[in-house]
Amino acid sequence: MPYVRSGSATVHFVAGNTPGPTLLLAHGFLLDESVFEPMREPLAAAGINLVTVDARGHGRTQSPDGEQFSYWDMAQDGLAVLNEIGAEKAVIGGMSQGGYTALRMALLAPERVQGLALLDTEAGECTPGELAWYREFFERWCGPEPMAPLVAELAPHLIGGTDPRLWRAWTSRWYSSDRRSIRAAAQCLMERRSVADRLGEITAPALVARGSYDGSSTAQKSDALAAGLAGADGVVTIPGAGHGAAWTHPDVVAPLLIQLVRRAAARPGDAPTQALSAPWTKGRAARGIQAAQ
Repeated sequence: MPYVRSGSATVHFVAGNTPGPTLLLAHGFLLDESVFEPMREPLAAAGINLVTVDARGHGRTQSPDGEQFSYWDMAQDGLAVLNEIGAEKAVIGGMSQGGYTALRMALLAPERVQGLALLDTEAGECTPGELAWYREFFERWCGPEPMAPLVAELAPHLIGGTDPRLWRAWTSRWYSSDRRSIRAAAQCLMERRSVADRLGEITAPALVARGSYDGSSTAQKSDALAAGLAGADGVVTIPGAGHGAAWTHPDVVAPLLIQLVRRAAARPGDAPTQALSAPWTKGRAARGIQAAQ
């Protein structure tokens, strides 16, 4: 399985072998890179090389126990993956917390971002009400409370849709996981700072999409995100979808991503970028760009 070292983390990723433009996607909280698996085949058929990354605290990515990190660190992880596969440029994106990472990648390395796919996500920080909910929920999740009521509460909220069969792939993983392993990731989620005031720096073509029943990335938050991005053309609302539209409605999301990649490739000076014969220079990551969380 492919891994790359990024700071103190060993980052797991899955890359296709399609010789076309690269699309790098980051997943949401308590999920992993396989949330995008239903779209891998249609994207490959469209000539797009899908690369998916496990976030710190999730999937097969490994980082030191108890070490704190931020979405800026995970943005550097994404850039390290692009370096490893030899992609000079890519369309990048993610769902929920993956979108937080994608926005920071676009701010750290705008010259490498051809387009931005933002699915059920936002640019802001936690509201006081959200922060209170998260604190209570994570204390319960990491404590001795039986898992069943927590899973029953989380699955419809995090994934959405109306068919419980769509949740089983994830609920089974939650039952078998180390519940306390998410503490650092939860801290990262709760302590993130808004980048809404920096959206004007991002000029790449952007897709902003949300599920119509997403109670987390609300219509108001999505509207604000799209309004701040020069390359966005409003918000695409996916009927019947919740927070995990990429998983529950891949037949809708995949064509939107294909359209974005083609739009990005049509920009002057941004022809589709295939993998280079040698890894893309690591100079930018080595410059030690520092950013407050």
